[in-house]
Amino acid sequence: MILSMALAFLFIVSFIFGLEVERRDRSVPSETASQPFPTMVLGAKAAYVYDTRTKVVLFAKNENIRLPLASLTKIMSALVAEDSSPLYGIVTVSEEALKAEGDSGLHRNEKWTLKDLLGFSLLTSSNDGMRAVALSLGALSKADATSEEIINDFVGEMNRKAGELGLKNTYFWNETGLDLPAQAGESGVMKGGAYGTARDMSALLEYILTHHPEMFEVTRKTITTFQSLDDRQHVATNTNSIAAEIPGLVASKTGFTDTAGGNLIIIFDPELGRPIIISILGSTEGGRFEDARALVSAVMEYLKNN
Repeated sequence: MILSMALAFLFIVSFIFGLEVERRDRSVPSETASQPFPTMVLGAKAAYVYDTRTKVVLFAKNENIRLPLASLTKIMSALVAEDSSPLYGIVTVSEEALKAEGDSGLHRNEKWTLKDLLGFSLLTSSNDGMRAVALSLGALSKADATSEEIINDFVGEMNRKAGELGLKNTYFWNETGLDLPAQAGESGVMKGGAYGTARDMSALLEYILTHHPEMFEVTRKTITTFQSLDDRQHVATNTNSIAAEIPGLVASKTGFTDTAGGNLIIIFDPELGRPIIISILGSTEGGRFEDARALVSAVMEYLKNN
C-alpha cells in the first residue's frame, strides 16, 4: 500500500511538472500576441507598428481611418519621380516651382540632380523642391502642357501607383500634401492635399524599403549639406527632430499642416535585420515626437522580452 501511494504521488508530481513545461513551450494566445502594448496611450488619432521580418502587427490604433497626410505625401512623389527618371537626371527649379508655400532657399533656374533634390526635399520637407520635381517630370509626352496640366499628370501617376500597390485608402490631390481650399459644396474652409491611413503609409514604406532602399538614406541624418549643379551650397536640417535618438534609424518623414496636425513615419532596425515601421497620423506638431518616443521604447522592451 505504501509503495502504491508513493508511486501515485510521483505520478501526480510528474504530471503537474509536465503541464508546466508544456505551458512554457506553448505560444501565447493570439489575442495577447497581437497587442504587445495593451496599456499604450497616444495623442495621435491613428498609429501602426509593424515588424517587417516577422510580418506581425505590434500595435494598431485606428489604422484604417483615412486622415490627411500633409508632407508624408512627398514619399509617394519621390517614388513616382524615381520611376519616371534616372536619378542622375537634371531638374531645373522654375519660377513656377518657387510659388509653392514655404521658402527652402532654392533659387530660380537653379539646377539639381534628381537624386539630390529628392533627398533635400524629403529631409527638409521642401514644397518648392518637390514642386520643381513634379513640373520637370509630369506630362513628359505633352510639350505644350500648362503648369496645371503638368502637375495634374504627375499627381495622376501618384494615384495610379497607390492603386498598383493596393493602397485602397490613399488618394492624392497634389504632390506636396499642402492643404487646399474646400471646393463648393464641401464643409470646412480647408481640406488636406492628400489622404491615407496609418496602415497604408506603413505598406508604402515597406515597398520602398524593399525596392528603393536608397531613397531614404539621407533622412537618417540630422543635418547635411547639398550642392546644386550651380555650385550653390544648401544646409539641410532634418524636420524629424528626434532622428538622432532613434536606434538604427533607416528612414523618416514628417508632415504637418493645420488640417492634418502632426504626422511622422519612421523605419528603425534595432536588431540589424529586423526593420520596424512606425506610422503616426493626426497627432500635434510636438506630440508626434512624444508618440514616436513612446512607441520606440515599447518596441525595444518587447524585443528584449521576446
